Amino acid sequence: MSQEPPQRPRADQFPEQQPIKYGDVFNVTGELASQPIKPRDAALMQAKENQALGQTQKGSPAAVMQSAAAVNTATGLVHRDDISDIARNQGVSISESKVGGNRVITESIGSQVVEEFVEPDVPMNDPGLVLDKNAITIGEALEASALTRAGDKPLDHSDAAAIQAAEMRATGKNQTEPGGLGAIAQSAATRNSRTMPDLQKTTLADVVSGAREKLGADKAVTREDAEGVIGAELRNKADMRTTPGGVAGSMAAAATLNQKTSIMVSKQINEDRVLKTECL
Repeated sequence: MSQEPPQRPRADQFPEQQPIKYGDVFNVTGELASQPIKPRDAALMQAKENQALGQTQKGSPAAVMQSAAAVNTATGLVHRDDISDIARNQGVSISESKVGGNRVITESIGSQVVEEFVEPDVPMNDPGLVLDKNAITIGEALEASALTRAGDKPLDHSDAAAIQAAEMRATGKNQTEPGGLGAIAQSAATRNSRTMPDLQKTTLADVVSGAREKLGADKAVTREDAEGVIGAELRNKADMRTTPGGVAGSMAAAATLNQKTSIMVSKQINEDRVLKTECL
């Protein structure tokens, strides 16, 4: 019995590989949605984020674009020097606005918004001001978050990331201390992600209560500390919004109070100096 020769697969049986487009990863429409993400687009957004935010944030539009552009380049679908017409002609941008006490950061390609996130506003004052000896410390700010409504929520990975960042700011070390507060938080967040009933999950308050004793060191909260913790929490939140009353919010509030106190102390010192000069 003769056998039929094997048939060669037709080209239409295997659809041609498509590059990753803006519409695949961002909520955009029209021409931009159909455009492949190209390396120089990603480089432009990275430069904008570095300029506006100090660094490329994990999970940010620049990070997403870099990953997509790398895949598109590796598969030969775009060239490493390619740039889309929209990025070339309309550019990429990052803008900041104030809504209430929050900063709203908006990242756009051309006229379309690809990401918008909200973070608590930490006023920028003179960094040379000396913080008062009674300034709020990182440990105290962490403990304060346990007393808010956020303290009752199950601790998640964004909380753990913020706690880890706060611990590193407090200790001055660029790593999580083994057995320290950050490690406890990360372990609890991982355990919570595998536990179904909320009542069995570890809460934020469970971890940060007594934070001053759990930290290897402590220091007064500065604007830079607050921004570092805010960034850590945002990078691990799908909606890119800090938790009201959570770790980032408490750090921002503490930094603001410390700045106001330092201004008052500095003003009092200057007034005392003037008074002493007049008495001479």
